[in-house]
Amino acid sequence: MTRTDKGLLVEELKEKFENSSYFYVTDASTLTVAKINQLRRICFEKGVEVKTVKNALAIKAMGEQSDSKNFKGIFEAFKGQSTVLFSQDGKLPASIIKEFRGKDARPLLKAAYIDSDIFIGDDQLDILIKLKTKNELVGDVLFMLQSPAKNVISALKSGGSTIAGVLKTLEERG
Repeated sequence: MTRTDKGLLVEELKEKFENSSYFYVTDASTLTVAKINQLRRICFEKGVEVKTVKNALAIKAMGEQSDSKNFKGIFEAFKGQSTVLFSQDGKLPASIIKEFRGKDARPLLKAAYIDSDIFIGDDQLDILIKLKTKNELVGDVLFMLQSPAKNVISALKSGGSTIAGVLKTLEERG
């Protein structure tokens, strides 16, 4: 690979890391070509981009980012063979990995970058699967906001018929 090619690849990776709030670093080194192709197909169908990267180039691309991205903590994951899964959903790659594995131990999760938080190690996979997406969190907040309003409206409706009944009874007496 020439220096120009490396420069272009670093620029492409820099743009990917800059525009992605969620990516996973995995090790799929012992998978067969057929298994890798199957994983790529599943990821493609679900909208997750798979890139096998050279560690030094990935670190260089992330090193050129601002410190607010907090990439330095994930550099240690770029050892050995590395495959990066880029996604628009924070937990989708974790679900894909868990589902794909079945009885195999690969692909192995080395690290995950979720909105500047870093999860290191394969033991974090179950935690990442349980994360709520932005849409799920918005739905939870809306549900919590609706619940008290529904209770107040319900109380007013039931109290309103009781008050009307009391007023009617008082009117009939008087």
